[in-house]
Amino acid sequence: MTDAPEASAAPDIFAPARLGPLRLRNRIIKAATFEGVVPQGLVTDGLIDYHLGPAAGGVGMSTVAYCAVAPEGRTQRGQLWMRPGVMPGLRRLTEAVHGAGAAVALQLGHAGPVADARSNGVRALSPMGEFSPVSLRRNRAATAEDLERVARAHADAAWQAAEAGFDAVEIHLGHNYLASAFLSPRLNKRTDDYGGSLRNRARFSLAIAAAVRRKVKDRIAVTAKLNMTDGVRGGLSVEDSLQVAAWLQEAGSVDALTLTAGSSLLNPMYLFRGGAPVKEFAARFPQPQRLGIRLAGRSFLRAYPYEPLFLLEHARRFRRELTLPLVLLGGVTDRAGMDRAMAEGFEFVAMARALLREPGLIHRIRADSATRSLCTHCNRCMPTIYTGTHCPLIPAPHRHPLPADPRAT
Repeated sequence: MTDAPEASAAPDIFAPARLGPLRLRNRIIKAATFEGVVPQGLVTDGLIDYHLGPAAGGVGMSTVAYCAVAPEGRTQRGQLWMRPGVMPGLRRLTEAVHGAGAAVALQLGHAGPVADARSNGVRALSPMGEFSPVSLRRNRAATAEDLERVARAHADAAWQAAEAGFDAVEIHLGHNYLASAFLSPRLNKRTDDYGGSLRNRARFSLAIAAAVRRKVKDRIAVTAKLNMTDGVRGGLSVEDSLQVAAWLQEAGSVDALTLTAGSSLLNPMYLFRGGAPVKEFAARFPQPQRLGIRLAGRSFLRAYPYEPLFLLEHARRFRRELTLPLVLLGGVTDRAGMDRAMAEGFEFVAMARALLREPGLIHRIRADSATRSLCTHCNRCMPTIYTGTHCPLIPAPHRHPLPADPRAT
C-alpha cells in the first residue's frame, strides 16, 4: 500500500456531512447486512431494535437490508419486499431511528439468481436461465419486459421509501444479485441489448439508477452499492467496474457509491474476510444437506485472511478516477482506519460486523480514539441469518441493549 496523504487535509470523521440532499451528523454509516428478523416479510420489533442499537450508538446513518422490489426478488420468503402492507411498519422503524438521532436508509434490489425460488414460490430471474444451486431448479431468463418492470419497481419502491420517512435508498448493484449478474461476463452471455459489450451489460444497472433518480429527484439521497470485482475468474473486473461507476457519475443518478466486492452466488467470503464458518453453516441444515456442506463447504466458503481496510487497495483506483462521493467498506473498525479513509479522500465509511458485535462502538471510539473493536472476524455471525442475525459471542440477554453516549455521563 502507498502512504496516505497528510491527515491534516482530511475532514473530521465525526463532523456533520452532506450526502446529496441529506445532512448526516457524522460520516459513519451502518452498512446493509441481512437482519433475518422478518419471518413474515413485515417489519418487526426485532428489526427496529436491530437498527436502534447502532443509531443510539452514534452512527450517522443505519441502512436497512434488504428490501426486494418484487416478490421473486427476495432471497427467500421471510424477507422484506415493497408493497402497501409493509408501509406502516417502515414508518415505525424510521420514526424510531430518527428518535435516536440517526438518519436511515433502505437498501433496494432484486436478488435475481441468488433468490430461492422454492422458498418464494416464484421462479427466479437471471441473465441466462441457468440451473440454480440455491433452489435446485432452473431460473428463468429475464426478458426485456422483465427488466423494464424491475427498473420501474425500483423507482416505485424508492418513492414508497421516501413516503415511509427514509432519508436515503441504496440501490443494490453488487454481489451477483440481478443487476450485478448482468454486469458479470461470467454470468451474462446474452447476445441481445443486455449482453456482450460492457455498455450492454451495464444497461440494466444504469436504467435502474436513472429510474430511481427520475422518480425521487432530490427528495431523498440515492446511493448504489457496486461491486469493484466479483472475486471470481471471468467475473466483473475492476477496470469494467470503474467504467460503470464513471457512467453513473456522468448520469448524475446517484449521490454516492458504496464500494463492495464478492459474489453471494459464487464466492461470498471474498467480502467477509476472516474465518469461514463451514461447521456452523452445516449445523443449520438437516441431513443430507448438512453432510454435503461439511464435505464441500470449503470449496464454496473459501477463507481469506482478514486485515484492516481490506478493500482499500481496489477502492483507491475509484477514488483517483472519480469525483463522485465514495463510501469505503471493509475492515473499518477503529479511529485509525476511519482517519486513513478520510485522508485518502473517501467521504464516508461503512461498518457492519464490528457494530453487530458492539452497537455502541462509535460512542466508545469518539470518547477514546485508541478504542479497539471486540469483533474477532470469526464470521460465526453469518450462519445466524436463519434465526436472527447476531454476534454469537454476545449472550442472548445482552444482544439488544441501547448503548449510552459516554459524553452524557
